[in-house]
Amino acid sequence: MPSGTSRERRELAAFRPTGDDLNSYRNYLRFLARAHLADDVRPRVDPSDIVQEALLEAHRSLADFRGDSEAGLVAWLRKILARRMVHAHRDHTRQRRDVRRERSLEASLQASSVRLERFLVSETPSPSEHALANERVRRLAEAMESLTGDQRAAIIDHYFHGRTLAQVAEAMNRSEAAIGGLLHRGMQALKRSLPSSDGDNGP
Repeated sequence: MPSGTSRERRELAAFRPTGDDLNSYRNYLRFLARAHLADDVRPRVDPSDIVQEALLEAHRSLADFRGDSEAGLVAWLRKILARRMVHAHRDHTRQRRDVRRERSLEASLQASSVRLERFLVSETPSPSEHALANERVRRLAEAMESLTGDQRAAIIDHYFHGRTLAQVAEAMNRSEAAIGGLLHRGMQALKRSLPSSDGDNGP
């Protein structure tokens, strides 16, 4: 057997995520839950509760995880989160389980994760930037937690959902000038919270 193949297999076998690894993605998962929780259940469902349920499920199923990289672990966590979010929606609207909705939500969570990464790196990431992507995403999610609720909501709607200032203003019942102020203050707070190498490449 070629030595290269043996080395690759040893490296893959060495990836064994722990419970602490799962918990390090709590803020990241909460960011995704906040960004994609359906409007009709948002007033009745706490994103933190959904994330807690997702992490508990992940802890229980950790022995069954078959991924070979941190990227695989993150994708696995997103899948669990999507399932928990669909369950929460079903429980509060009395709808039947919809597998298509679950898959669609999982794809949306993945797309938001990509946007979160691009929020930090405006150009095509180099291999070294890919290696740091997960850590950067975690740091940004933590920084987002430090914002006020209105700042966070405005940034999510404008930068991650691509809504115009007018659309965000209408949704939040604010003037466009007020939304512009929320975005400016929120972005300044993020730049102060993040290392300069990450914050300078934002939108």
